[in-house]
Amino acid sequence: MIVLMFSLSRLSAQDSILMYQPLEEAKLEPYKMQVTYNKTSHLLFPSRIRYVDLGSDLLIASKAEPVGNVLRIKSAVKDFEEETNFSVITEDGKFYSFNVYYSSYPDALSYDLQKQQRSIEQQYSTDVLFEDLNGNSSSLTDLIMENLYEKSGRTIKHISSKSYGIQFSVRALYVNDNKFYFTLQVKNNSNVSFDIDLINFKIVDKKNLKRTVVQDKLLEPLRVYTPVTLAFHHSDISGVYLLDQFTLLKDQVLEIEILEKNGGRHQKIQLENKDLINARLIGGLTIKTK
Repeated sequence: MIVLMFSLSRLSAQDSILMYQPLEEAKLEPYKMQVTYNKTSHLLFPSRIRYVDLGSDLLIASKAEPVGNVLRIKSAVKDFEEETNFSVITEDGKFYSFNVYYSSYPDALSYDLQKQQRSIEQQYSTDVLFEDLNGNSSSLTDLIMENLYEKSGRTIKHISSKSYGIQFSVRALYVNDNKFYFTLQVKNNSNVSFDIDLINFKIVDKKNLKRTVVQDKLLEPLRVYTPVTLAFHHSDISGVYLLDQFTLLKDQVLEIEILEKNGGRHQKIQLENKDLINARLIGGLTIKTK
């Protein structure tokens, strides 16, 4: 009995030591940056910012609207000596941690996190499994959207609108894990830049020409990779929009509408049920990792 009790005691001590090892191994090394009082630093993230937590009142931070993926940050007081920190969670499920120091002459005022290599980025970030992805890996979702954005081939050729020198089209449509991936493209063949104020996805009744906004069902994208915002003259832009899977009733269509900011060159396209159910499977797409 005494020997058995001694053995259990030893196991308990070992277990208490092992409890600390996984947490230590999971430690994230933060970015280090400098801030100052008289100038604002800007951080450009690969995705829209969902959450910001400041470690102290020594810092002031705000998102640069309407883009949503740029964080402005500066010192709230001059010449603070202690180290402080802040953290950011973005819509692609990435967690970023920063240790911050004061400097009258910062080494840099702008940081582009999109330029970080994926292998380096993984040292400073980890996945957050958002409920709207139903527990799916946000890293895989982000990788799929990035590859679809870089993929040049079309899967849809007949869904487009063209007026005032602007052509708006669905370039590709894929489906994976009950999610639709829409690749939208805007071509501007005019001499005037096309500044997009809003993109709407909505289910409408195609028989009701005098429908109201109440009768339309708006669909909110879960994620956006390089949102379509501004097409300069004689240029084209594209973006990938992630939506929950859905189908349409017999008399319904999916309407995708883009509204020009301070202008009237609005564009509108419609998809029918057959377009949705013929979406390509992601399984047929070669996903390239970096």
